[in-house]
Amino acid sequence: MDVHLRELRYFVAVAEELNVTRASERLFVSQPALSKQLRVLERQLGFRLFERVHSGVVLTRQGEALLPVVRDLLERWTSGVESARAAAPAGTLVIGMQTAVGRGLQQEALRRFRTAMPGWEVSLRLVGWDDPSGGLADGSSDVAFIWLPVPPGLRTYVLATENRGVAMPDGHPLAELAEIPFEALRDEPFIALPPEAGPLRDFWLARDARDDDPVVGFTANTPEEVFEAVTSGLGVVLVAEGNAALYNRPGMAYRPVSGLPPGQLAIAWREGDAGPQVMAFIDALRQVTTKV
Repeated sequence: MDVHLRELRYFVAVAEELNVTRASERLFVSQPALSKQLRVLERQLGFRLFERVHSGVVLTRQGEALLPVVRDLLERWTSGVESARAAAPAGTLVIGMQTAVGRGLQQEALRRFRTAMPGWEVSLRLVGWDDPSGGLADGSSDVAFIWLPVPPGLRTYVLATENRGVAMPDGHPLAELAEIPFEALRDEPFIALPPEAGPLRDFWLARDARDDDPVVGFTANTPEEVFEAVTSGLGVVLVAEGNAALYNRPGMAYRPVSGLPPGQLAIAWREGDAGPQVMAFIDALRQVTTKV
């Protein structure tokens, strides 16, 4: 039986909220994605965990029996991961990333971090877009470079505020414009993040600037899938201004877009986590952005 920790965390959240909608808001995932993962877990287990009632859901007898076991398992896993990290000569700082950071931030911050925390190791961890917390929610990252909005329970420090542009095939008719009004993109098929990305998926589909449903031409799980879909003509994708150079590809054009609020790149960490390695890295980034 191959059960993932994320599915167990979803189970605990729904068991505590007894309402899928509230649990999805707490977890920062869409309600359909959460319901789907619960059904996957129930199929793997071979029994129902919840029954629907007028106010939401209630635990089945099997669910009640499993809940304390899952809570104990998650606590022991978190403790074990922390112990493993502490087994390094001085410890390991795990940095979650969903895309390349660039912008002159990461390298300089790491240099300052190593000066402040000699002997500490650094691990860079690529996290899928289906985890909008960048690995912070399940404890697999200590800090994470992520785009706002972020899930509850996280603190953030904004590193860059950038306009959103659009990446499209270089032969697209709109590529002839120096700047594209968002209205001209409304009916274009968009490349979307997976549903599990929740509000982050909505942001990069520009739901904050439209009152209609976007046309989704392709759902991508990695940056490479995004740009392969764009160059294949499956759709266009919104891109932060600072990422345009990072993800320049043959056969693809980038143009600024007017009529959209900017995006914000941030470093995030868990509320209440004041570990010296976390604070040292946050301070290093503050120094770098203040210097810039």
